[in-house]
Amino acid sequence: MRKVAGLVAYDGTDFCGFQVQRREPTIQGALEEALVHLSGALCRVTGAGRTDTGVHARGQVIAVELPWKHSLTALRQSWNQRLPASIVVRCLTEAPPGFHPRFSAAERAYRYTVWAPRTDRNGERRSPLLDRFAVVLPRYPDLEAMNEAASLLIGTHDFATFGRAPQGDNTVRRVESLFWERAEESLPGLDPFPLERLVLTITANAFLRRMARNLAGSLLAVGLGAWQTDDLAAALSAKDRSRSAPPLPPQGLVLERVRYTDFTDLFTEHLSPRRTGQGDCLQVN
Repeated sequence: MRKVAGLVAYDGTDFCGFQVQRREPTIQGALEEALVHLSGALCRVTGAGRTDTGVHARGQVIAVELPWKHSLTALRQSWNQRLPASIVVRCLTEAPPGFHPRFSAAERAYRYTVWAPRTDRNGERRSPLLDRFAVVLPRYPDLEAMNEAASLLIGTHDFATFGRAPQGDNTVRRVESLFWERAEESLPGLDPFPLERLVLTITANAFLRRMARNLAGSLLAVGLGAWQTDDLAAALSAKDRSRSAPPLPPQGLVLERVRYTDFTDLFTEHLSPRRTGQGDCLQVN
């Protein structure tokens, strides 16, 4: 038996989250089913984050113990051949002793993407080329107000208003950074009804269920004028799930990166474009 760790990217649109379920398609289930065809053994894949239904990932970290005598490059290539087109194993490496994708993680970073009209007129709330990975807003939010409100959430707080604990009842989490920013486009001025991409980046030691989407929705409520900054502060203090603004839809959310302090060199060999024989992932993000 051989224990390996890897980075996985996926389009979560057609899956009921990462964690395996008995009758619903999941990312973990697809990964494990492909390994059954590949190795002939039922191998349990563990992940760093239990992304919800419809949520995507670019930097999900996994680990699995399996019978495999060939190179990790051959494993990655064979695994990908048996996976649906919406899932790809980006790179693999030997898992160090004691490593667990979830429990060893020190920090996770998610990004939520929205598109907003740059003109004064209200825009459409659908865009066929964007709807799978973002949410289109009917009008432009107040970016400065959202970031002022976001500053109240940074630090260690009880986030019971914004999510449920995946296990037990501990709802205290530490948010390292939380901010909205504009993403520059390379072809401005060509569309008579231009949209601008706004991205929320949230980094925390861990997340409650739906925490990222609830925080994004509550901050957007401030940006669109439905809430004031004081309303967000009161909601946080209330520790009451009913006080959160509605969560934003799942398709705008992506698990971007998982950071480890005790295993900082886990994917170091994949940080340069040089092929190492262990896989050909060029960056970890």
